[in-house]
Amino acid sequence: MQSGHAVTAIAPVRSSGVGVRNAQGWAIRLASFRLDPAELGGVALGVVTSRCAASAALVGLLSGRTAPAYGSLRVLGYDVGTLAGRAAVRARVGVAAKGTLPWPGIKIRGLVDRAAKLSGQPASARHLLVAAIIDRLALTPWADVPLRAVPELVAAKTRLAAACVHQPELLIVDGLLDHLSLLDRTVLIDVLRALTHDTPVVVLGRDADVLLLLCDQLAVLARGILIGSCLAPVRSPAAAASAW
Repeated sequence: MQSGHAVTAIAPVRSSGVGVRNAQGWAIRLASFRLDPAELGGVALGVVTSRCAASAALVGLLSGRTAPAYGSLRVLGYDVGTLAGRAAVRARVGVAAKGTLPWPGIKIRGLVDRAAKLSGQPASARHLLVAAIIDRLALTPWADVPLRAVPELVAAKTRLAAACVHQPELLIVDGLLDHLSLLDRTVLIDVLRALTHDTPVVVLGRDADVLLLLCDQLAVLARGILIGSCLAPVRSPAAAASAW
């Protein structure tokens, strides 16, 4: 890791001086971050943040949904500053975020199938891909149940299934570990740990102690600035900033 305006490890990403604006001002300011796959070593990276404009901007950047206002950013080798680069990243990144559903009443299998279709998977492959990820995440007994009627843990695993059905090269998990019970959180962490064996994973959440149950590396996103902390607990943005 290298020091700079704000540095952390993001998988596998290279960035320099990135800024993102929104209607209120700068959501992210002068962010520089990178990760070589060998640095993460099969574990997830945690980003301590509240669900705010900065968090949404970071997810947008890493998933190819948002272009930087300035600075350079390459995700999975593609330039996120270009339309073609963002399209390539969107096809290769999965995002599992806590939030409202765009299709009320949709069943679990239907949601995962729709995600496979939206990711461009051919009809001939979608059935097998959907069945495989539903089975991998132990969702088969719930496959024909409406998502709004299932327990919170099952809903979280369904969002992971939808994010992973196209076998992404990078998985971003935003807020799924927040507000779960201790037992449900333990189960979901085990699921995420298994996913890190073949996919780089970035997990955003509010509680550093919870993220440390899964992640060996943490970063803090505070006041629009990304601050890295390697292999050590991060107690607060102020404490992390003092380390630099």
